[in-house]
Formats: sequence, structure tokens, C-alpha cells
Amino acid sequence: MNIHHLKQDIPAGIVVFLVALPLCLGIALASGAPLFSGIISGIIGGIIVGLISGSHTSVSGPAAGLAAVVLASITKLGAFEILLASIVVAGVLQLAMGIFRAGFIANYVPSNVIKGLLAAIGILLILKQIPHAIGYDANNADEYSFFQANGETTFSALASAFGSITPGAVVIAALSMLVLLFWDRTPLKNVKLLPAPLFVVVLGVALHALFSRYVPGLSLAQSHLVEIPPVDVANLGAYLNFPELRHFANPDVWFVGATIAIVASLETLLNLEAVDKLDPHKRESPPNRELVAQGVGNICAGLLGGLPVTSVIVRSSVNIQTGNATKVSAVFHGVLLLAAVLVLSPLLNQIPLAALAAILIMTGYKLAKLTLFRDMYARGASQFVPFAVTVAAIVLTDLLMGVLIGLAASLFYLLRSNFRNPFAIEQYRLHIGEVIKMELPNQVSFLNKATIKAALWEVPSGSKVLIDASNADYIDSDVLETIQDYQVVASERDVQLNVIGLRDEYSLADPIQFVPALDKETQTRLQPAEVLQLLKDGNERFQAGRWIKKYYLHQVDATAGGQHPMAVVVNCIDSRTSPEIIFDAGLGDLLTIRIAGNVISDEIIGSLEIAHKLGAKLIVVKGHSSCGAVGLALKNEHAHSIGTITGKIQASIWQCQCASHGAPGGQAPTGKELLERVTRQNIENSLAEIINGSEYLRACIERGEMGLVGAYHDIATRAVQFGELVTPDRFDDYRSDRSGLAA
Repeated sequence: MNIHHLKQDIPAGIVVFLVALPLCLGIALASGAPLFSGIISGIIGGIIVGLISGSHTSVSGPAAGLAAVVLASITKLGAFEILLASIVVAGVLQLAMGIFRAGFIANYVPSNVIKGLLAAIGILLILKQIPHAIGYDANNADEYSFFQANGETTFSALASAFGSITPGAVVIAALSMLVLLFWDRTPLKNVKLLPAPLFVVVLGVALHALFSRYVPGLSLAQSHLVEIPPVDVANLGAYLNFPELRHFANPDVWFVGATIAIVASLETLLNLEAVDKLDPHKRESPPNRELVAQGVGNICAGLLGGLPVTSVIVRSSVNIQTGNATKVSAVFHGVLLLAAVLVLSPLLNQIPLAALAAILIMTGYKLAKLTLFRDMYARGASQFVPFAVTVAAIVLTDLLMGVLIGLAASLFYLLRSNFRNPFAIEQYRLHIGEVIKMELPNQVSFLNKATIKAALWEVPSGSKVLIDASNADYIDSDVLETIQDYQVVASERDVQLNVIGLRDEYSLADPIQFVPALDKETQTRLQPAEVLQLLKDGNERFQAGRWIKKYYLHQVDATAGGQHPMAVVVNCIDSRTSPEIIFDAGLGDLLTIRIAGNVISDEIIGSLEIAHKLGAKLIVVKGHSSCGAVGLALKNEHAHSIGTITGKIQASIWQCQCASHGAPGGQAPTGKELLERVTRQNIENSLAEIINGSEYLRACIERGEMGLVGAYHDIATRAVQFGELVTPDRFDDYRSDRSGLAA
């Protein structure tokens, strides 16, 4: 509790109290229980549950969703007093569920069902409160189920309402809704202790008084006002009912208690998830603590003669919409319910039901805005259909049944998704050949068996197949058996199969039959053009974020006896341009020579000749955007040993400046354009130095044993642009220092 929050919590508590009061009475009436039992539960839900609960937004009390259960239970048990014993049993069971942490169930309710619940409650608030807004108050139960205890349905009650319009109620409701709509445009919005709903209640009382005195034609009868039954304060004990110990020996009491515990707990957990989504501060309510609070609340309700309590979405949403800050508002609403019973009933009985209906209709509108339906529709059928089914089911049945139907719809799409897309499969080219990769999802159930089997059995003979189970926390035994069977099929079809990432309990015999590392035979077979294409493919995967898992431990074992690289890359020392990463290469695939500005020296040429001796088939000279060494050269930085690098790059700067002077208009490049042009020219000059500086490498290129190519890496786009392979007929071009890539 923070005293600074009272200016938000007290007005919110008052509004919640005003909404809760008629609901407590109506639910008691619909449940076939004494009217005072609803008030007792409202007080317990506000004060006792509110104090124990960890939720800042949830408000508890008697729930319309339990009215049918309570009515049926009273009929089954024979008396309300016997039902109280069942409520005590339900409270004990809920307390146990909270202690043993059963609140995790709430985490398995999909978001689309929760949003459907909120939208449905919004629609129901509108549908159920329209009759009160136009003065049809014959049905005071305010049941939130489609089929009501009085024989009417939601739609028949609406039809009856429009045949019995009360003008005074219509005026009060219309003015109240206008106030609520335009409240934020008035100076009164700055008065924190006077929220719009509270002003609406005061306005409703004032209008009722004015109509009664000056406009008799618009005056309201007592049936259109809040009705709190008179209470004899001197004899409060007469309103309390207590369970008798002998009733606990009745097996039916325990059966009904278990039923109430399950229904009340599910409804509470669902409401808790829903109000957390409504909370503007997105605070998370602890579900296990809430079950403990509800359990204590129901024990007290059973011992004092109240109805079962749950977290109630209507009161909770009003609490949030009114701007509460902490759970003090819920506790305060319970205190007000107690005060109302004792001393405030004459005053509260002057509040028009039409004013309260306006508050609830506006709350419903905020819960079921058209933007919510548009947003869910835009997310596709798998999200929208369960959402829409939940909304329709709740409106046409009741809250709990509607949620269960919505969960069934959501489960259907989950199963459908798992059945159709149980894995991701792709084919990519590596130096060891084409590899077909099947990546299993987090949960692999027996429903996935058929599609996984079909995909594996269709793999052509002689293929390499990689089944990656790194993300799979659970694999059904049927699927594991299918993979084991495929090991036999693979051996008969000359398919090399790797199964990696399996958890220890799913281990298979001989899971690794090939390693994505170069061997001598594959290295010898590769041609320079093939290696260049492999590097291009790897960079495309890097750009798309689809890089291959490397399984370095397997590659370490495979390369421990020797290396068989396919290419050597002369690369700048820039920390963002690692060739192994941007070419999506594995351990042992590339030799890397790193030097600032990718300039060439005798030592580097010697390293390139050694690379050929090691079997490398391609030399790549790779520069990159925003090169620091080129930038220093453009700034004429030559101090200390830096000049050995920048001095070599100066030739590229001079060539670019000469080229620009010879261009039409003589416009010299500047800034990033100049930096890129010099970098590209520097790559060409490095290629020329390799050709002119090593007769040995020149001869290797002439014989086709080794390729030479320039490349420019754009760091921002992750793309590497390759030039053409240098062929012997282009040697003279490089001797004359003319550039293909820079142009």
C-alpha cells in the first residue's frame, strides 16, 4: 500500500462497489440463495481475498458463472445450509491447489482464447445492460449466461426490453454515456478523486431526484433503482448461516465441493490471465497465491453463509478502466459493501440502474473494440478462428463452457499445425555435396509420425541426410522408433544419416555417419569455380540468417589428423569481416590471412604459395566497406609503421583521382563514394601484385589448379560482391594496372 496511490484507489473502489452491489444481489437471486449471501461473498471477496491476493487489479466476489452450479447444487443437496459445507470443502481444495502450485494451468491458456474471453465479456456487458439502460429491470439477476434461470435468453430479454422502454431511464443512460465518452475533453478529468463513473452515479441520483420532483413523466419507480434489502443491525447474526459438522459425512457434499473448487479455480485463473492483459502496467499476478486467497475466501464464505467466490472479470475490468493503482481499491470496495449493509442502504437505493448500466456498457465497449477484432483477423485463421469461436461460445452458453469450446478450437489448430508442419526441411550444397536437413520442432508427438516417415522414405538413394533434434525437448517413442527404422533403410539405400542433438534418454546407435568437413579426396575433386560458388552460397545463407549449425566437436575430430582447406582469403583485420562467418564455412574449410587494408607483401605471397601446397583451390582478396586502413590512407596517415600499409593504398587513391579527372565534368568523388572506390581499386591492385609477384602462383592459375578472385564485402547489407575469376588471358590487364572490379 502506498498513500500516494489512494487518490486513484479510493475513487476506483467506490465505482467497483457501485457496480458490485447490484451484481451481488442479482447473483444470489439467480443462485436460489438468500440475498444476503451475495453481499457476504462480496465483502469476503473484497476484504479477505483482496488482502491475501497478489493481484493489483483482480476483484473477487460471487460470480455469475457459478450461479447455475450453485442452483443445481442446492437442488441436489436439498438445502442452502448443506451447500455451505461444500463451499468449505471447495475452499480447502483450492487452498491445497495453491500450496501445491497448481496455478501453472493458467500458462497453458492461449492468448487468442483470453482475448476472446475479454471481447465476449464486453459484448455480454453491452447485451445484458441495454435492458437496464432503457428501463427494463424485470430481470435483475444480471446473469452472464445465455439461458437464464427465469426462462429468458440474452436475446429474448433484449426483445422484451424494447417493448417496455422507460423514458427517464433512457435519458439518464444517454446522458451518462455522453459524459463517459467526452469526459477526457472536460476540465473535470484533472480531478483525480472524481473519476467519470463516480460522477455518472452522482449525476444519475441527481437526475432521479429532479425527475421525481419536477418532471413526473420521467420519474423512475423503485424497481428501476438499486435495491438493498433492509438489515436489522442489532440482529446481524440472523443473516448468517453456518454449516453443520454432520453434513461433512455426506458424500454428495464432497462431490459438489470438488465441482465448485474446479470450476471456481478455472474461472479465477482465466480471469487472472485476462485482467493481467488489461493492466496498463502489465503486472503479473501470482496464480498460486491467488488460489490460496480464493481458498481462504471460500472457507470463510462457507463458514459465514456466503456464496462461492471467484475472481470476477466484470468488476476487475471496471477496476482497471477506472484507473486503480493497487489492490487497495478491491479491499476498499469490500469495506464499502460492509458499510452499505450497515448504514448506507437508504442513500444507495436512490441510484438508478440505468446509470450503472451506462458504466458497464462503456466498459464493455472498451473490452470489445472493433480494433481488437481487426487485429485478430489480421493474424490469420489460426489466431482468429479460436478467438471468434470463444467469443460466440461464451455469448451463447456461459463463461466456462465458452472458454472450453475456445480451447478446443485452439487445440484443433495446434494439432493441425503440428500434423502439417512437424519439421523444417531444406536442401543445401556444401563442399561434401548436397545435404538434406530435417530440423525437428520443440515437441514431436505421435501425430508427426506419418509426415516424418513420408519425408524420410522419399529421400533419394545416395543422399546425405541430417536430422537435427537440438531444439526437441520431447520426442514421442513412435517417432523415435521411426528414426531407428530409417537407419536400416538408409544403410540399404546408401544414404548417409546423421542424427544430432538428441537428449541422452533418446540416444541412438551410430548417429553420425558423415561429418561436414573436407577430406583429401573431396578437396582434390573440387575446382576453383566450384569453390567460388560454395562461397557465394554460404554468403547467401549468411545474408538470410540461415547459416548451418557447425557441430564443431565433430569437425575437430575429423580435422585432428590434418587439414584440407578449399580456399585462402586475404582479408582485412577489421573485426566485422571474419571470412568463416560471412561465408558460413566450417572448421578447416578456409585459410585466412588477415592484414590491414588487405595489401600484399612478400610474406603474404609466400603464405599464398603455402596455401596451394596445402591444397587450397581459390585465392580470394576481400576488401570491405568503411575500411579503416583506407580511411587513414585518405587522411595521409603515414606515421610510424602505419605507412607500410597506407603507402601501398596511396597508389589506389592516385588512380581513382586520375580516373575522376578524366571523367566527363571532372567531378572528383568525396566521402563514402571515394572510400568505396579506393577500396575496390585497392582490391584490384592486390590481385595485380599477386599475379606480378609470384611466378609460381601465376603458373598454378594458368594450369587451372588455383583460382584468383577479388571480392567486396558491404558490411551493412552482409553481401559479398565477387568479381570474375582471373584467367591467364587477363594477366596483361593487371600488368597495366587496369581495373575490372573498380569500374
